Amino acid sequence: MINNDWDNLLKPEFQKSYFIALVQKVKDQYAIGDCYPPINKVFDALRKTSFAATKVVILGQDPYHNPNEAMGLCFSVPEGIAFPPSLANILTELNHDLGYDIPQSGDLSKWADEGVLLLNTILSVSRNKPLSHQNLGWLTFTDHIISLLNTKPGPMVFVLWGSHARSKKVLLNNPQHLIIENVHPSPLSAYRGFFGSKPFSKINTYLLQNGVAPIDFNLCH
Repeated sequence: MINNDWDNLLKPEFQKSYFIALVQKVKDQYAIGDCYPPINKVFDALRKTSFAATKVVILGQDPYHNPNEAMGLCFSVPEGIAFPPSLANILTELNHDLGYDIPQSGDLSKWADEGVLLLNTILSVSRNKPLSHQNLGWLTFTDHIISLLNTKPGPMVFVLWGSHARSKKVLLNNPQHLIIENVHPSPLSAYRGFFGSKPFSKINTYLLQNGVAPIDFNLCH
């Protein structure tokens, strides 16, 4: 299903009754109306960043619910799509923090390739209906993924922006891992502490201090 090490790690989960029911419910939702991301991209966060390669986890809530925006990676949009407000604020903070130019494209696939797992806790959504798929079973599945990552030895960084992501802190108790938590980068809260928080430099400082190669967050090369 995923075509990397997640398949073996998640094989027991794929066989559980809740997951089998979840898959059918998701297929039903896609059959009756527009849903995002495209169904073949629902698991792209896991496809692009294997368990072994994951150094950083950025948790989102659910996919963008407007047409053409969601691509299976939290906060990311395909090339050519205007930046949603939260993504614009993330890239503004990246510019302020590390000095990198704000890119033309909001596609964050390069971060995924660098070892940043861009994971929404709910992996699908109906058009114009945020959180419409929150009761299908996704949260059970992604809680399991977060718990698996918590057990991974060696230094990792979990980035929890906003109350929903921060609620997952209860799953994280590995002293080798750093947790960065803050308000959500949405326009409603970004000025209450997100801007100026320097999450990207904090991530790389922690990785370097622990002998791990830093993430190249520059999206302009």
